[in-house]
Amino acid sequence: MVGECLVDLAPSKGATPGTGQGAGAHSLRQPSQHFMAMPGGSCANVAVGLARLGVRTCFAARIARGGFGPWLHGYFSDNGVDLSLSVDAPEPATLAAVTLDDQGRASYTFYGPETADWRWQESELPAPERRALAEHGVAAVHTGSLPIAFEPSGDVLARWLGKLRRGNDVLISFDPNMRTVPGVDEAAYRWRLEEIIASAHVVKASNEDVEAMYPGSSPLGAASKWLSAGAVLVIITEGAGGATAVHRNGFQAHLSPPAIKVADTIGAGDAFSAGLLAYFADRGLLHPDGVATADATELQAGLAQAIATSAFTCTRPGGDPPDAEELEAFVAQHGPGTVTLPSQ
Repeated sequence: MVGECLVDLAPSKGATPGTGQGAGAHSLRQPSQHFMAMPGGSCANVAVGLARLGVRTCFAARIARGGFGPWLHGYFSDNGVDLSLSVDAPEPATLAAVTLDDQGRASYTFYGPETADWRWQESELPAPERRALAEHGVAAVHTGSLPIAFEPSGDVLARWLGKLRRGNDVLISFDPNMRTVPGVDEAAYRWRLEEIIASAHVVKASNEDVEAMYPGSSPLGAASKWLSAGAVLVIITEGAGGATAVHRNGFQAHLSPPAIKVADTIGAGDAFSAGLLAYFADRGLLHPDGVATADATELQAGLAQAIATSAFTCTRPGGDPPDAEELEAFVAQHGPGTVTLPSQ
């Protein structure tokens, strides 16, 4: 796992605007909004999600030395995430202000780029060879989201992943999670995302990612383009609409989530990735040949676990994915969701 770990500042439910005290009919105090600080970041959420599902997870992150950094470090350690490849960064942690609409859907405003997550140097990453990664027990790498947007991280990670894919010994999973970030050269950003997608075996993207990258294009059109570029499995998530998966071997399916009461959608897509990768890991498929040769039954079951993991995460506030016992109980109560094949 290589990527960002930041602090989500999410609205605290039940908070009320400030009101004046005393006998006056009017208050000079301005309304206030209460926020709750929560560990966040796409790759951080996937790392914790995998660890909670029993997958040994090593997280390469640039964790701030001061401020929120020690708190974030403790959170990952408490969840069983190995931080031996992480960097003790002098820069502060990135902050993300979270806005929720009336259906609990989250949007984010990021405060950077002079923060820890954007400053990756090539010397801070392990050598992109299987032997070097095997020393840490790494069989697969997942990355994406914010570090891809800004320099120097974007080009550093793109080059590193390209070298890793050429060896084809380590599975690469990528979630572009394309963000609207002030100050980013959008043309260069899109080009870099395509470069990394071409290095990935598994690509999980949202329909919003597809629209941002290729305005007016269909999700299936993007999936076909990415498979032609080198991906083996592409999944397009559609929020409450479920997800569509397309495999290089011709497998295609749509998943509909179980009915749930949504608290918010923070970390839902990351939980999806964690559920899918955990399924592959549990069945010995978390390597390039494993995903490439997975049959329809294995792919359907993996996708069903992914969507159940995502749905569970939406039932409680914040990016708080389930452990294995919680996920099993959730599936027993709600079902894993419905997989629809094109022939049905």
